[in-house]
Amino acid sequence: MTWPIVPLTDIAEVRLGRQRSPKNHSGDQMRPYLRAANVGWSGLLLDDVKTMNFSDAEMDTYRLRPGDIVLSEASGSPGEVGKPALWTGEIDNCAFQNTLIRVRSSAHEPRFLLHYFRYIALTGGFLPSSRGVGINHLGRARLASWPTPVPELPEQKRIVEILEDHLSRLDAAAEYMAASRRRLTAMKKATLLELIPDQSRYPRDWIPSTVAEAGTVELGRQRHPDWHTGSNMQPYLRVANVFEDRIDTTDVKEMHWDADTFERFRLRPGDVLLNEGQTPELLGRPALYRGVPANVAFTNSLIRFKANPDVLPEFALLVFRRHMHAGRFKRESRITTNIAHLSATRLKPIEFPIPPLETQRKIVESAASRLARISRLEGSIDHAHARGAALRRAVLAAAFSGRLKGDRTDDEVIEELAHA
Repeated sequence: MTWPIVPLTDIAEVRLGRQRSPKNHSGDQMRPYLRAANVGWSGLLLDDVKTMNFSDAEMDTYRLRPGDIVLSEASGSPGEVGKPALWTGEIDNCAFQNTLIRVRSSAHEPRFLLHYFRYIALTGGFLPSSRGVGINHLGRARLASWPTPVPELPEQKRIVEILEDHLSRLDAAAEYMAASRRRLTAMKKATLLELIPDQSRYPRDWIPSTVAEAGTVELGRQRHPDWHTGSNMQPYLRVANVFEDRIDTTDVKEMHWDADTFERFRLRPGDVLLNEGQTPELLGRPALYRGVPANVAFTNSLIRFKANPDVLPEFALLVFRRHMHAGRFKRESRITTNIAHLSATRLKPIEFPIPPLETQRKIVESAASRLARISRLEGSIDHAHARGAALRRAVLAAAFSGRLKGDRTDDEVIEELAHA
């Protein structure tokens, strides 16, 4: 099937939102506005809508109308560039900021455009056209020139109806998987709280202690532009490498270290690393360094804990995982711009039980068995999630290649595209 393809600007108004300015943080015409943080893959996220001062004349330019599509103009994550959502008038008199681009078309069924842009964004199609280092910018002009299919309006509506029937089933499966993941997270928390109870319920032979008394706490080395190059480039771990009970080595950075400094911050097997800065729920996310990668240091986005001889590193890891899931680290945090910070100073006085070593070994063994079962179930959900994402891309690809018919042949086409 062949549809006419035209630049987006031929069939739509494409406008960048209004730039923020300190002078507009207050005024007598404060209006709600959307920004990139309000756009999610499943729709608009309206729990945290900001306001700023817009004059009546500015509102004539930047007011959102039902049927408008808003797309993320920039993102630090390549896969988020151009992420779209449909505005249906959820908030009266709402505008938009310049982290979003608005597309307004009278020639298209809005949901057809929404799904088309979602298809491009999900498959990374906007990324090669984006610009910037660290932050990827799509740009109004580049989006305005984007080649856009223009089938007849009845055909657009037919495609949307068939497409949304398929997507609704994928959405239901995704919701089921999300609920299953939440149940597994609750199981993990319950397991950790059972193995390591609150301080008021420590067994008699457990010694009440603090993190500082159970081991040595140290913040990593601060990064500096002067160390981006040098004669002694060495690898280091940062917060992006440390997940719960797992160190991700797919993207390990390097910087210059003099010999003494590198030796001071070099990791040894048995060190426990905790995220110093994170979202509040994941603050203090810990992992045990087991020697991989070798000869690596760490930066000040991480805190290192070295256990004393009467504390097993594996037991310390469980204590910190327990505290993260129980929200104990969150209670000690300082939050700046939505990122919570723990700091070595606030970590040190947090309670840390010290059972006899044999008891620690038994707890570690029990935890390994019970948490491994949960991890296997989480792995199954991850596999199902990846399968669902591939099917979603395939459904969209079938729709915008004109191959969705609304009959049993759709399943064959979707499977073919999912495995392509």
